[in-house]
Amino acid sequence: MTAAPTTAGPPTRDDTVASRLPTRWLILAVLSLAQLVVVLDNTVLTVAVPALTRDLNASTADIQWVINAYALVQSGLLLTAGSAVDRYGRRRMLLAGLVLFGLASLAAAAAQSSGQLIAARAGLGVGGALLVTGTLAVAMQVFDAEERPRAIGIWAAVSALGFAAGPPVGGLVLAHFAWPAIFLLNVPIVLLCVVAVALLVPESRGATGGRLDLVGAVLSTAGLTALVYAVIRGPEDGWAAPSVLGAALAGVALVGLFVGWERRTPHPMLDMDLFRDRRFVGAVAGVVLITFGSAGALFLLAQQLQFVRGHTAWEAGLRMVPFASTVVLLNLVGVVARLIRALGIPAAIAAGMTSLAAGLVVAAHAPTDGYGVLLGGLVLMGAGCAVANPAIVEAVMSAIPVDRAGSGAGVDGTMTEVGTSLGVAVLGAVMNTRFTAALPVALAGAASFPAAMAAARSEPERQSVAEAFSSAVVVGQTVGAGAVLVGGLLAALLLHRAARRVD
Repeated sequence: MTAAPTTAGPPTRDDTVASRLPTRWLILAVLSLAQLVVVLDNTVLTVAVPALTRDLNASTADIQWVINAYALVQSGLLLTAGSAVDRYGRRRMLLAGLVLFGLASLAAAAAQSSGQLIAARAGLGVGGALLVTGTLAVAMQVFDAEERPRAIGIWAAVSALGFAAGPPVGGLVLAHFAWPAIFLLNVPIVLLCVVAVALLVPESRGATGGRLDLVGAVLSTAGLTALVYAVIRGPEDGWAAPSVLGAALAGVALVGLFVGWERRTPHPMLDMDLFRDRRFVGAVAGVVLITFGSAGALFLLAQQLQFVRGHTAWEAGLRMVPFASTVVLLNLVGVVARLIRALGIPAAIAAGMTSLAAGLVVAAHAPTDGYGVLLGGLVLMGAGCAVANPAIVEAVMSAIPVDRAGSGAGVDGTMTEVGTSLGVAVLGAVMNTRFTAALPVALAGAASFPAAMAAARSEPERQSVAEAFSSAVVVGQTVGAGAVLVGGLLAALLLHRAARRVD
């Protein structure tokens, strides 16, 4: 038996190229398709609210649960899903997530009541948590350090495309079919992905030993779900409402218990020592702050397009497509990966978030009687997002050992959900505060734009309501742009200091 030859020093670039999986870009296409479906389901139902209300005899509270159940369950399970992906195999958990997502889509399409649809949407959230963590973890394993930034950039670009494409896709489907078709659309895509993953994706798992951390999984899921619930319901029910306050306090207590347990258990789901790493802390802070500002401001932009400019939900989504298409195009052609390599991650995040903030300001102050200025703002936003998103994901994932890629994806996904929920809630509250303060005295009790317009008794009053709402949206978007800029610069500073300390 002949011993294998040994080589001195690290592998050369030629060795790395030779060892690359030939089907890696095809695998990325499959992973991106799975991720697209997951993100699409966050926004695709926004245009179906009237149909759901009519066909299921659903109340306003029912509709809110139909919309929120998906994100609520998904965000609560991301850490647990990431741990399971590393422990039980990334390919296996990716397949499990696809099967769950497909079955839940069938259940949603077959729902005969709002309760059944809410349960199916929760099931979609379980599958979605496995897919978000599984797709990113597999991409981290399939691509080497040289190609990884471009791969992550494409993965992140697809997420942006899914966010913007939801309303127009939903509107297009509803123009020809009943609302169950929105969920049935997932099924052939899931079947295609199942076959492709089974044939193409190699199995990999982390070097995780010991028993599954069931206590940590329960504490993290319950704590994060309670916190996200409080953030989602706070603007609607009031931050001092017993249900909101109780959920927030319970969430904080459960997350505190989770941290304490993870420090004591011999096989933690999330290594708390990671929070001593400045790179990790900087990256996590960046994810929360950046998504806080960008998601909140994009939410307000959708309000501006619908209520100020008078577009339907799917028309508003269609007008936001240049934002997503810019993100996708710049990543597909490889411009972003080269730029991140040239600038370094901290500078790329700073540049990207500055561009995104500038685009948000342009969009906020664009004239309402034309599309040209708004289009320029959307392209600026897309260019900034194209650079900053993959850079911040790369920052999070590079701070975590590659064999714990699932856990890293769970952390990134969780912080993204927390930042997104906070951004929508807080900037929405800023907008509502400004709106109610600017309303005419006779309409002071109106809590929303539709309510105020319904209560207005004359054309001058309706004009005053429209002007109050328009100015409120501009204030909220401007605050969001400021949060994006501050968040991006702070994350860049923390990561720069961490890199200097390592050097």
